[in-house]
Amino acid sequence: MSCPKQLIKVSDLRKVYRRGSVTFEALKGVSLDIAAGDYVVIMGHSGSGKSTLLHVMGGLDSATSGLVEVMGRHLGVMSETQLARFRRENIGFVFQFFNLIDNLDVEANIELPALLANKRRSRIRKRTRTLLAQLGIADQAAKYPSEMSGGQQQRVAIARALINQPGALLVDEPTGNLDSTSSQAVLSILKDCNARGQTILMVTHDPRAAAEAGKVYFLHDGRIVDTMPGGRAQAIARRLAALE
Repeated sequence: MSCPKQLIKVSDLRKVYRRGSVTFEALKGVSLDIAAGDYVVIMGHSGSGKSTLLHVMGGLDSATSGLVEVMGRHLGVMSETQLARFRRENIGFVFQFFNLIDNLDVEANIELPALLANKRRSRIRKRTRTLLAQLGIADQAAKYPSEMSGGQQQRVAIARALINQPGALLVDEPTGNLDSTSSQAVLSILKDCNARGQTILMVTHDPRAAAEAGKVYFLHDGRIVDTMPGGRAQAIARRLAALE
C-alpha cells in the first residue's frame, strides 16, 4: 500500500474510561498530524495520557470520540477483524518490555508477524536476514530471548515490528528497561530506520530519547500543551520539568 504524505491524522481525540460510576478522561481533544517519514515524539509524565494516545493511534484501543486516520483509513469504522489485519500489515509496535515469545528463537520471533500475514516464506526469510544484519544481531538468530541482554531483545523486537514493512512504527518507552549504553544503541537504530524513510512515533519520558526526533509534542493532563523541535535534550528536559 502506498503511503500518503499525511500518514496519521488525529482530530479532537477523546478517550474516557469508565469503572462503575467513576469516569476518567485520559485524552481531552487531542489533534495532530504526522507525515510520511516523520520522527515524532510525545512526551509527558506518568498519567499524562501518552501511552493511551499511542495505543489509540495504533488501533490497540478505541477512541471515545474523535477521528483517527492511518494511511487514509478511518480506524473507528473498522470491525475487529479488519482492524487486526490492518495493524498486522501496516503498523509496527515496539514496547518497553519487548513482548518476545520465550519458546521461540530470535529468527522465529521476527518472522511470526509475516507468517500471520500469509507472506511467502522465501520473502520472509530474505527480509529477516536483512533486518538481522541491519540491527547487528545476525549472530543471535538461533538464540532464545532468555539468552540475550535487554538491549539485544529490544533489537529483536524492533526487527519483528519492521518485518512487514509497516507504514508507521509506534514505539512505547523503548529505553525504559535498558541501561544507558543499550539505550543509546537502540536510539541509534531507530534513527537509522528513520533515515531510511521509516515513519516513527515514540512516547517517552526521557529527554535524551526525545532529542533524536524531528518534533516533540508535550502532553499534560490529556492535552497537547506545547511542541518544539527535537535535537535539544536540555531544552526538552526544561520544558518537561515545567509541566510538573
